[in-house]
Amino acid sequence: MPLKGSCHCGNTKFEVSEPPADVTRCTCSFCSKRGALWAYYKPAQFRLTSPEENVATYLWRSRTVKHHFCANCGCGTFGESPDWSTGKPDFDNPKIGVNARLLDDFDLDAVPVTVVDGKNLW
Repeated sequence: MPLKGSCHCGNTKFEVSEPPADVTRCTCSFCSKRGALWAYYKPAQFRLTSPEENVATYLWRSRTVKHHFCANCGCGTFGESPDWSTGKPDFDNPKIGVNARLLDDFDLDAVPVTVVDGKNLW
């Protein structure tokens, strides 16, 4: 059963195929200022259910990660990036990072949080 999520104003809505088993807190300057807890999915496990024009995109530094946010209320909603699990970008295996704080009917306190030291990694 898909899990739904949305931004504050409701203009950007999405679904993921299942609840996350864990979430990630990145300490890089962007993620720490945004305050997101990221749940990662394969592209086939994510579906934007609102019009694409409701979503704005921020590209920073290397421009390899698309940081999406609601064009109306500004909530950071999801991102698209290559898989970085090997330490190098794997563009053949992209992933979607969903801001788990925006998931409806989900107990965020019930899943473990992994901290990634993005402040010193990139």
